[in-house]
Amino acid sequence: MAVHEILKMGDPRLLRVAKPVTEFGTPELKRLIADMFETMAAANGAGLAAPQIGVDLRLVIFGYTKNVRYPDAPPVPPTVLINPVIEVLDGGRTEGWEGCLSVPGLRGVVARDERIRYTGFDAEGTPIDRIAEGFHARVVQHECDHLDGILYPMRVTDFTRFGFTSVLFPELDPSADD
Repeated sequence: MAVHEILKMGDPRLLRVAKPVTEFGTPELKRLIADMFETMAAANGAGLAAPQIGVDLRLVIFGYTKNVRYPDAPPVPPTVLINPVIEVLDGGRTEGWEGCLSVPGLRGVVARDERIRYTGFDAEGTPIDRIAEGFHARVVQHECDHLDGILYPMRVTDFTRFGFTSVLFPELDPSADD
């Protein structure tokens, strides 16, 4: 396993639409997923999309029991989600603070759908079909945005609620958000 460099906002590779995964269960796919989990853990992330490490595939991972970047967030089950599709369910939209490993040191308020259903596949090609709400739904939507070349600042509508984590959240460890 290896920790990969996480691309930063401004890198044009983050703006591409990722390609679907066509082969499941391969050693290469399993290695990529293991590397992504190691990279996410090393960066204190809640999730990571393959494009964030320069891999142009529709693959995201997410999940944690406790996360120093989001200390008040409930646990999210560790998940590998390939070729995801999101369906919006009832529940409306909720605003919440987001950060991103590709946008280090910054946070902004983004409106997301409160309740979603996400489908896709795991590493072996087994179908996944889950309903998520709250922060879990936010994480899934944030990571899947990366697959379409969207970074969360593109969704910020009120820039009075966008800024440096160290200023907005001085109680958080600033090194955990770099």
